Amino acid sequence: MNNKYQLPKDGGLIAEAAPRDIIHRYEKIPTQVFESEYQGVQYVADTICRMIRSHDRNSMVGDIYDERTPFVLGLTTGRTPLGLYRELVRRYRAGAVSFADVEVYSLDEFYPIGGNEQQSRNYRIHEDFLNHIDIAPENIHIPDGTTPLDSISEYCAALDQAVRKIDLMIIGMGEQGQIGFNEPGSYAKSHTRLVELSHDSRTVQSSQFFGLENTPKMAITMGLGTVMRADRIILMAWGEEKADVVQRVVEGQITDRVPASHLQEHPNIEVVIDENAAQRLTREQTPWLVGPCDWTPKFIRKAVVWLCGVVDKPILKLTYKDYIENSLGQLLERTGLAYDRINIDVFNDLQHTITGWPGGKPDADDSTRPAPSTPHPKRVVIFSPHPDDDVISMGGTFIRLVEQGHQVHVAYETSGNVAVHDDVVLQNVDTAREMGMGDRVAEAKELIAQKRRGEPEPRGLLDIKGAIRRAEARAAVRSFGLDPDTNAHFLNLPFYETGGIKKGQLTRADIDIIVELLRRIKPHQIYAAGDLADPHGTHRTCMEALLEAIEVVRGEEWLSQCHLWLYRGAWLEWDLGMVDMAVPLSPDEMLKKRHAIYRHLSQKDIVPFPGSDTREFWQRAEERTQTTARQYDKLGMAEYQAIEVFVRMF
Repeated sequence: MNNKYQLPKDGGLIAEAAPRDIIHRYEKIPTQVFESEYQGVQYVADTICRMIRSHDRNSMVGDIYDERTPFVLGLTTGRTPLGLYRELVRRYRAGAVSFADVEVYSLDEFYPIGGNEQQSRNYRIHEDFLNHIDIAPENIHIPDGTTPLDSISEYCAALDQAVRKIDLMIIGMGEQGQIGFNEPGSYAKSHTRLVELSHDSRTVQSSQFFGLENTPKMAITMGLGTVMRADRIILMAWGEEKADVVQRVVEGQITDRVPASHLQEHPNIEVVIDENAAQRLTREQTPWLVGPCDWTPKFIRKAVVWLCGVVDKPILKLTYKDYIENSLGQLLERTGLAYDRINIDVFNDLQHTITGWPGGKPDADDSTRPAPSTPHPKRVVIFSPHPDDDVISMGGTFIRLVEQGHQVHVAYETSGNVAVHDDVVLQNVDTAREMGMGDRVAEAKELIAQKRRGEPEPRGLLDIKGAIRRAEARAAVRSFGLDPDTNAHFLNLPFYETGGIKKGQLTRADIDIIVELLRRIKPHQIYAAGDLADPHGTHRTCMEALLEAIEVVRGEEWLSQCHLWLYRGAWLEWDLGMVDMAVPLSPDEMLKKRHAIYRHLSQKDIVPFPGSDTREFWQRAEERTQTTARQYDKLGMAEYQAIEVFVRMF
């Protein structure tokens, strides 16, 4: 299914009103920004297929056509190219392209690792792409993670020598600008070699290996110099988690600390990204510095909030000089408004986002409130990708909705079973035994002993882990008065239930489960995790599933009275220029939220996949909401303990 999720546009750069050179003047690498990953993938797939067909027509030695040289394609692995590989497979099956005369070189491989292990690059690129096309086995070149250590240097040198000619190199990059496993500090002219992985890189990869202790400490990678030998390079990036590094690579200085920045020196390279990965580029983040803009009310708010940060003033203290000296004279000129009028309008606009009644205040004038006052009570569905995202990301609002009498339901879209440590399983079954509720400790130990590196966990073990997470979610909502027997729904969407870290593709079975729930409840409000990260991550896949379900029920009467509110995950928050509703939390409400998060005991302290942020989820959530409150305060709003914010999609 094509990605449907993107936020509504409201104002911004009028690209067609300025010459291309002006629009791109901050960019040191030609960069194409597409609305979605799907559209970017179509462009890259078109390029690959066109180059293969052109090579097939022109490739020969002298006049002998049967001695054709293959088209050499360099490929990356990971989640970035997943959409591209699916599209290329689709086109191959449709007869639009053949890979019979294509030779492939893969960028990297963990070390040591066998090619049949599911975490290996070899396995993944075959599973995602090569097994489904007509490429000749002898034309596939992937670093061998089983090469003996005493001959690895000679092996890497020979492999590097073989990669003399790459017609097109397709690559992604890590969040620190890694190309393959070229870590920050890599030498610009480095060749194919064995490298030691940094702790941060191993932590990022540990989610695939069920813990850091199982994650390889080394890898084989093409060097930066090897990559730079390619005739043409396309660098792809999707999702907001890549936005910072995209900006540094495209607009920043060349530095060994950001290996991909060396690509600025390649004569034939382009960057292909979606709008989420482009967020930090000057033309997206501060487009008034680039060219003429469409000054809608929300876009004006974005610019004014930015200006407040630049000059360190609240909204109502901004002066004419502040606007003029910081490139916002265009705003005054095009709107025809005086600076003080803009200040007042933006102040009122932002103040009207604040409400203590997320479901609407009954019997009140709702003309300037985010949520309508009628009907009351409302039927509400909160969609939570994992069994704790609801309380982590919008727990205070969740509690407020319940306490204000709305008919609140929470739908846990996935089981979250792979995020439960084996020790937690043993503790839970041991507790049950000590309470005289049955002895399954030996059975649990046997299931754990059956685990094999590179294979999905045993189904029996996953079932226990899923049960643990359900019980925790039930306890969390019970702590603030919601009946989990009637109002907590565990959807267990099939795309997630693979038993491993790599998930399946979204199918009609996933959509139908959500459609049934929506039709049964007919909500007036829907809350969902609106993360803009990797299109193939669980949060984004759950969002795509919900939007597909909404399309199915699009013509039904109840939907015309329904609003979709988007919250964020534990790490990032909405930019205040985008916010439509801000729900302030008191210290007591913060404590209730924290206690609800505490109920998710399996995610405390020993979470197997915490990323590089070692804080617990409640700490991340509190820091995020308190930071938002401080931002409102600095802009001149009332001072609150914490604020949860939302964007309305419809």
